Amino acid sequence: MERDQQLKSDALKEILKYKDEVESDPYRLHYHVMPPVGLLNDPNGFIQWKGTYHLFYQWMPFKTGHGPKFWGHYTSKDLVHWQEEPIALAPSDWFDKDGCYSGSAIIHQDQMYLFYTGNVKREDGTRESYQCVAISKDGVHFEKKGPVITLPNGYTPHFRDPKVWQGKDELWYMVIGAQKENLEGDAVLYQSHDLENWEFLGSIMDKDLSLGYMWECPDYFELNGKGILLFSPQGLKASGFNYQNVYQSGYVIGDMNEQNKLQVQKGFCELDRGFEFYAPQTMLDEQSRRILIGWMGVPDQDEDKQPTIDHKWVHSMTLPRQLTWKEDKLYQTPVKELETLRSKMVNHSDLELDVNEQFSFELENSASEIEAKINSEGTSLLEINIRDNVRIIFNSNQKLFTLERKSYVDGLVERRQCILDHLSHLQIFLDTSSIEVFVNKGEEVFTARFFPYKGKDVRIRSIGEKKIQMEVTCWTIKRDR
Repeated sequence: MERDQQLKSDALKEILKYKDEVESDPYRLHYHVMPPVGLLNDPNGFIQWKGTYHLFYQWMPFKTGHGPKFWGHYTSKDLVHWQEEPIALAPSDWFDKDGCYSGSAIIHQDQMYLFYTGNVKREDGTRESYQCVAISKDGVHFEKKGPVITLPNGYTPHFRDPKVWQGKDELWYMVIGAQKENLEGDAVLYQSHDLENWEFLGSIMDKDLSLGYMWECPDYFELNGKGILLFSPQGLKASGFNYQNVYQSGYVIGDMNEQNKLQVQKGFCELDRGFEFYAPQTMLDEQSRRILIGWMGVPDQDEDKQPTIDHKWVHSMTLPRQLTWKEDKLYQTPVKELETLRSKMVNHSDLELDVNEQFSFELENSASEIEAKINSEGTSLLEINIRDNVRIIFNSNQKLFTLERKSYVDGLVERRQCILDHLSHLQIFLDTSSIEVFVNKGEEVFTARFFPYKGKDVRIRSIGEKKIQMEVTCWTIKRDR
């Protein structure tokens, strides 16, 4: 207990020490969850309890690199305005001394349970992993209860990130990301009657998918009658437009059979096509919405070169997104509550661009939302340039959608792409140094950090055989901090 309090006290001192330095950063975001200092990564314990949303997160308060992780904690009444809460977990015990790694939250008997992975590194460089639990009566102060699951046979100590839920049979289930002894990725399933004693059920998959060497942050849920497993596989090789980041996040769908095995019906599909997106976690809120939030970052992908490090912080969360299942895929749309951040609106209705004509307007604020309704029939190329740093391009002849940015590492142009049958709608969220593009009302999503050094304008250009018709609406977004 003494070590726990000391670590939390030291972390709070870091917040106070660098508060002015952090807040002075012109790239500090206006309406996204960020660390108060240091490094933020995976979202953890995402849940709603008694009308309040809780979002925990992996946090290294003492530097902008990785190390023994804490669980930071924010709460919100509306998924828009977030309040910092006391530190939930610190790496203070023998079973988590090298990191309170990722996990999830559930409510049981009017108490909040946090399930997480305790990481232990031995002096010889090997590691141990324990699936641990901490309990709270108020959702703010937590008492660690220690490990409830140790490493099963057949798996390496890369065994982490428990996601817990209650099934229709009223049993509790836990899925854990894993690496098999043959160094292939997997996700395993446990079940329990009491949240203390857990029975190992083996792999959640009915067959080997051969997707990388480690699966992180698994999350199983059902949506519109489909069983969906989200996870973040490591070790996938780039293939065409797919798997262009160092690590990926995506999902498979299927039916859960009587043996608690997911019978996969569709292969792995990436959730987000952009540059920075990883370790998403979902929860079912009190409105029965399945809501996702992800880390706007990727492990080992030029993390140490982001400009915000000069101001003692790095990374953020994505906006919360509602998931729906339609047209045989997951759609993601920004939660409705984000509309409350809109302030001044400028509407450009009945906009027609002739061949090779350009239309431009200036952003009043670096935090803005742009909606574009598009009739691109006959237009071979539509280009939207944002702040001389990001370009959104749709080539209707090639059915190719592209997000380009100037690399924050070397200034060269880099891109992420996907095949898209048509383009009719864009919803773009800009927040100082981030962009989230929702294509065709969530059919595809592109998330990225970008760090513009000049420019406040948006330029739209049409190249093709016919005029393009559009309606463009831009809102200034009120600063939430």
